[in-house]
Amino acid sequence: MSRFLLNKRFVPSLLQQDFVLAGSWIPSQSRRGKASTPINMCVMFVPQQEAWVVERMGRFHRILDPGLNILVPVADKIKYVQSLKEIAIDVPKQSAITSDNVTLSIDGVLYLRIIDPYKASYGVEDPEFAITQLAQTTMRSELGKMSMDKVFRERESLNVSIVDSINKASEAWGIACLRYEIRDIRLPTRVHEAMQMQVEAERRKRAAILESEGVREAEINIAEGKRKSRILASEAERQEHINKASGEAAAIIAVADARARSLLAIAKSLSHLVSISQRKLVPLAGRMLGICS
Repeated sequence: MSRFLLNKRFVPSLLQQDFVLAGSWIPSQSRRGKASTPINMCVMFVPQQEAWVVERMGRFHRILDPGLNILVPVADKIKYVQSLKEIAIDVPKQSAITSDNVTLSIDGVLYLRIIDPYKASYGVEDPEFAITQLAQTTMRSELGKMSMDKVFRERESLNVSIVDSINKASEAWGIACLRYEIRDIRLPTRVHEAMQMQVEAERRKRAAILESEGVREAEINIAEGKRKSRILASEAERQEHINKASGEAAAIIAVADARARSLLAIAKSLSHLVSISQRKLVPLAGRMLGICS
C-alpha cells in the first residue's frame, strides 16, 4: 500500500490538491456541498459527521460509521459520501407575484441537514438542486397567498410556512430543512416610489394630526384655566358674602345682647328702687293712719 501511495505516477495528482486519506485516494472536490467518492483501499477511516454509503456488487450494502472500517476489495464500492453537518444553501433570486399582483424579486438562504443518508443517496439524484428548486417553488406559492404589505409585516411567519412546506416534501429524501431566511426583497421601481410617497404622506398626516392635537390641547387647557379661575372667583365672592352676612348677624346679635343686658340692669335698678320705696312708705302710712284716728 505504501508503494501505491508513493508511486511517482500519483505525485502530480497530489500537486493538483488531491489528497490521500488513510489508504484511500480522494480526488479534489469539484462542486460545493458534494464530497468526492473515495476508492476502496480495504482499510478506510471515515471522518466524523460523514456517512459513506457502500455498495456491494452494485447493491446497497451498508453505511460506514465514523472511524475504522474494513471493506472487501473489488466487491465493495463507496458510492456516496454524505455530510451530516448543517449546510447553508443560497436560494437564487427569483420573481414572485403576490395576491395583489405585485411582482417581487426575492432571494434567501436555506439551512438544511441530512438525517437519512440512505434516502438522500437513493431518493433523489441531486439533493442540493432538488431542495433549491423546492424552496423556490414553495416561496412563490407562499408569496402568492399574501399581499405585498403582509409580506413585509409577517416575514417571520412566511419563513416558518416555507420551512413547513419544504419539510413535508423533503421527508422522502431524508433531508430536514432547519430554517429559511429571506435575505433580500426588491420591489419594482414604480412600486418602490409609490411606497415612498405613501410613507411621506403618512408622515405628513401624523405631523398634521399631532399639530391639531397640540392646538386642541392648548385650547382645552386655556378654557379649563378660565373655567377654574371663574369658579374660584365666584367661590371667593360667595365666601365674601357669607363672611359679610355672618359679620352683620354677629354685630346685630351683639347689639341686641347689649340692649338686653342694659334693660335687665335698668329693670333690676327699678325693682330695687320700688322695694326701697315700699319699705319707707309702709311705716309712713301707718303713722298717718294713727294720727288720723
